[in-house]
Amino acid sequence: MGFSQVKQLLLGKTLPTSAHSEERLSNSAALAVLSSDALSSVAYATQETLIVLVAAGTGASVLGWSLPIAIGIIALLIIVILSYRQTIRAYPQGGGSYIVARGNLGLLPGLIAGGSLMIDYILTVAVSISAGIDNFVSAVPVLRPFTVILCLIFIFLLMLANLRGVKESGKLFMVPTYAFIGSMFLLIGVGIFNQLTGNVSAIPPVEAAHKVTEQLTVFLVLRGFAAGCTALTGVEAISDGVLAFKPPEWVNARKTLAAMGIILGCMFLGITYLAHAYQIIPNESETVLSILSRQIFGTSPLYYFVILFATPTILLLAANTSYADFPRLCYFLARDGFLPRQLALLGDRLVYSNGILLLSLCAAVLIVIFNGDTTAIIPLYAVGVFTSFTLSQAGMVRHWFNERTAGWQASAVMNGLGSIATAVVLAVVIWTKFALGAWVVVVAIPLVVWLFVSIRRHYQYVADRLTIQEYAPRSYMPRPRGIVVTHPAIVVVGQLHRGTVEALDYARSIADEVVAIHVDIGSTNRDKLQTRWQELESDIALHILESQYRSVVTPILDFVSDFEEQHPGVMSTIIIPAFVPRRWWESLLHNQTTLFLKAALRTKKSRVVTTVRYYL
Repeated sequence: MGFSQVKQLLLGKTLPTSAHSEERLSNSAALAVLSSDALSSVAYATQETLIVLVAAGTGASVLGWSLPIAIGIIALLIIVILSYRQTIRAYPQGGGSYIVARGNLGLLPGLIAGGSLMIDYILTVAVSISAGIDNFVSAVPVLRPFTVILCLIFIFLLMLANLRGVKESGKLFMVPTYAFIGSMFLLIGVGIFNQLTGNVSAIPPVEAAHKVTEQLTVFLVLRGFAAGCTALTGVEAISDGVLAFKPPEWVNARKTLAAMGIILGCMFLGITYLAHAYQIIPNESETVLSILSRQIFGTSPLYYFVILFATPTILLLAANTSYADFPRLCYFLARDGFLPRQLALLGDRLVYSNGILLLSLCAAVLIVIFNGDTTAIIPLYAVGVFTSFTLSQAGMVRHWFNERTAGWQASAVMNGLGSIATAVVLAVVIWTKFALGAWVVVVAIPLVVWLFVSIRRHYQYVADRLTIQEYAPRSYMPRPRGIVVTHPAIVVVGQLHRGTVEALDYARSIADEVVAIHVDIGSTNRDKLQTRWQELESDIALHILESQYRSVVTPILDFVSDFEEQHPGVMSTIIIPAFVPRRWWESLLHNQTTLFLKAALRTKKSRVVTTVRYYL
């Protein structure tokens, strides 16, 4: 079985571009699809706060700080939700942080927001998968030694599902999402009922004693606050996906965002309150949610439903949110020239396959480096989230001052408050988590922005070297008719640039009949190409080939076969223009169409294939 057969078996048949359509979601379905990342954070946010506080002891006076911290996080959540409601109203077509920041603050803030979001999406997959597996192995401890392997298996399955182009079906997502919401409110309700009836007893800690390693200081409390702020991750997803809603899109998106904020706030506050009431002490062998569920439900089926099904499934879906947003963000950056252009191409199943592969690889590397430990990855998490929050909200303030539409003052105040609040939290996160690993993201964001700028500079250099703007229109003597064709040639035209012009001149020098072919995968400006072609290459016929499956190679092979049948007894020369970058690694930024095409022509036993190189 060849590679193409294995690929089709795993991913399914290639879909035509005409099948590309976007599913519109009801509010209830959109809540499940777009809020799974934010809602799932309650599975680990309280735990991360307690892990920080327990360093100062396990007494009620220490762990009791989790409640004020939770109230502070809820206040921040309200501010962020109200701020993003303004973003949705201003950007009814979808207002991601990269688009908002670049459009209102300029290129550099936009790139910082884009880089922060990319890092955030990668960390979302790593954190969600590791947290889901952590809860799973808490109920099945015998599997804990296989944590990393299980994480990698789930990443592979998610990658495979998304490469197949599985649509974010509302019905598919609603079952586990609402099962998680229902189980959390049931857990909170039963836990509060037990407390009111006096049926509460603290679980003895698994470890005999917890060593006090720090004093309870303002710095430690702020560190616990920064850890708990992971509960806000994913809040921006609804503002990014406004067009997924049924009309009126922005109105429904605002309603769903408000509902998500209320549900998230109640669940997070409820879990934190119960963890304090039941005196839950975190340990390395079991998650806080598992300990709390076991204390409230015992080892009944409800416990296993929460820990083995509802929680791992919602966390898995939270990781899938990144698979929807990361490739789309990469598309925008690649379209603008800041990432390799391969990331802007639709794959066989009408998804941005290269973005999905990149996300999976990066998340898998993180899982291996941190050994699947959620607590070890968390310190890296919040920096990117709150950086993009701050820049997005600051961009919205600038937007309102520029637009000055009805009610703009109140909107500007709300977004200004959101920008200040998230900036303060960002400073707290960096200050308290810098030595614990946040420095990695603080260093990584400028490096990613530098990479963006370097890639854009390379593409600009290539465009300047290949441009034919200064070429004046050319005229040619008409070809004599009735001559016997003995040396026909086909020139493959990707874009009309210096390299293509030289390849066409070479074709004229060796052939007595020349045709040119261009494959349109849905991105060609035909009128512009035809106009410029008639000005420069009017003596050569240009055939524009349709490619409903976005393949460049297949239409060329079909054309070459037909052309050779029309010219029996002679050898046709296929000429492929190719430009050669200054450095070998710069080739990675360009599609390797020439290599794939030459390999395919060799398989079809084409006799003469020539590459005309243009050196940059």
